[in-house]
Amino acid sequence: MPCGDNDYSRASVVILPVPFDRTSTWLKGSDKGPEALIEASRHLEFYDIETDSKVLEKGVFTADPVRTASSSSMIKKTGAAVSRYLKENKLVVTLGGEHSVSIGVIRSFAGHYKGLSILHLDAHADSRDSYEGSRYNHACVMARARESTGNIVSVGIRSMDSSELPGIDGKRIFFAHKIHDSDKWIDSAVELLTDTVYITIDLDVFDPGIMPSTGTPEPGGLGWYQVLKLLRAVSISKRIVGFDVVELCPSENKAPDFLAAKLVFTLLSYIYAGDYHG
Repeated sequence: MPCGDNDYSRASVVILPVPFDRTSTWLKGSDKGPEALIEASRHLEFYDIETDSKVLEKGVFTADPVRTASSSSMIKKTGAAVSRYLKENKLVVTLGGEHSVSIGVIRSFAGHYKGLSILHLDAHADSRDSYEGSRYNHACVMARARESTGNIVSVGIRSMDSSELPGIDGKRIFFAHKIHDSDKWIDSAVELLTDTVYITIDLDVFDPGIMPSTGTPEPGGLGWYQVLKLLRAVSISKRIVGFDVVELCPSENKAPDFLAAKLVFTLLSYIYAGDYHG
């Protein structure tokens, strides 16, 4: 992320790229996602109209990428990096890579913040205990997250295996086919969250009409403003302590890269909006 002099000591936000793509089961290339998102971010307008703010004034430091060959090593190294930044009071934004990147990140946040809840935006439930012989597959992210915190709210889900049903709390999952034509569900979703929230965003939560660049594009996804209404509502009534954006699988079409960068910028603007407007 462009941030002036990229001074870590002055930065409130740390961008942590994790270019990892090992367990993806269809389209490969999410390891190129962090670089593509950061490159697209250089072309943003850095004044946010909605919040009347310039969040880059808070200082945004882009860390060196976490590079590793195995899932277990990636989870360990990413978690260690996040824990270090949290101890230094940074707001950490992790850029994937495949969704398994979030496993170590969520563990670190759950260990740092008592009573943490997770807002999970995704096309897929990602709740298999194991998939293709691994408990650290991208399809197992939320099963691993539940081992760190039992308070998870999932939004936008429209694809899952029947084996995932026993681990799903129907009152805490908002299926895409039930929410696509209304915003009335947003208040209910927000009320289920604790006061301290971590957000994990798999970009395939968006409809592939606006976000085709994912490893598993799934029809019937959410729209841009629908997702922003949810994020804005959470930012107003809860404390968002960090988030990740994963599964960008870049192509020659640069519009999805820009959407991902704009999403990071907008959510940061929401998080810090109160600092500008009291």
